[in-house]
Amino acid sequence: MPRLSDSLRDFLDREPACVLVEVTGADGSTPRDTGTWMLVSERGLFGTIGGGQLEYMAIDQARRALRGNLAAGGMTIPLGPEIGQCCGGRVVLSFTAVDGALARRLIESNGRDIASRPHVYVFGAGHVGNALADALALAPVRTILVDTREEELAAARAAGIETCLTPLPEAVVRDAPAGSAFVILTHDHALDFLIAAEALCRDDAAYAGMIGSKTKRATFKSWLARETGRSGLFGRLVCPIGGTMVKDKRPAVIAALAAAEILTAVLSWRQQRHDAAVSKSVIL
Repeated sequence: MPRLSDSLRDFLDREPACVLVEVTGADGSTPRDTGTWMLVSERGLFGTIGGGQLEYMAIDQARRALRGNLAAGGMTIPLGPEIGQCCGGRVVLSFTAVDGALARRLIESNGRDIASRPHVYVFGAGHVGNALADALALAPVRTILVDTREEELAAARAAGIETCLTPLPEAVVRDAPAGSAFVILTHDHALDFLIAAEALCRDDAAYAGMIGSKTKRATFKSWLARETGRSGLFGRLVCPIGGTMVKDKRPAVIAALAAAEILTAVLSWRQQRHDAAVSKSVIL
């Protein structure tokens, strides 16, 4: 599998002459927060600071800096009608020419950021599993496709999806970090039940969802109460994944709906833990 920071590394290898544009101040309503950054070269871009006229102006300024061989600079941009944006806030940007030391720091920081992303475990490398892995590919999560069948995972690996081949998928649930999401859609209902039970027994899971019909849902509810003696666990299961409002069983549609549901869960879980930690530090 490619290293986590390869895309940034590849950009810097292709475009060694570039400028780091960073949001160093954000007051009021702004597209992105302080700390957001992008790289601008004469021919390409990596990342975004929010798009629109703000980003157009930043790109233009960065390329002027490149052409003039300027090492650093800054801009303060009010996001009002004069630039065609109605956010109403104010953004402060810094511009820094990227040298070898800064490039290394960016790669290391980007790698840490990606490594710390919430984990989403997709159990089952079938049509929906592969579609879901694809749907999550651009999201700020680490998606791992898990299956017991080597042949089913081979095509996913070829497409660049991270995979895990294991005879005991339920053990993957036990070893997952806190805040993970578990999406269960294997080829075997009994295996689905085992994985789902493991996920629901984790109090620190951000999401546990299973594909299924009303009959499968009712069967699992009965099985879970019988096998664990904890009927209350069932209330934490999302089944079917993706909700019931859209009656469309095409894998790509299920995947899109489920991806939004999963992202909401894992990012909300992380935000709640962050807010709790901040609140605790203020009290102390």
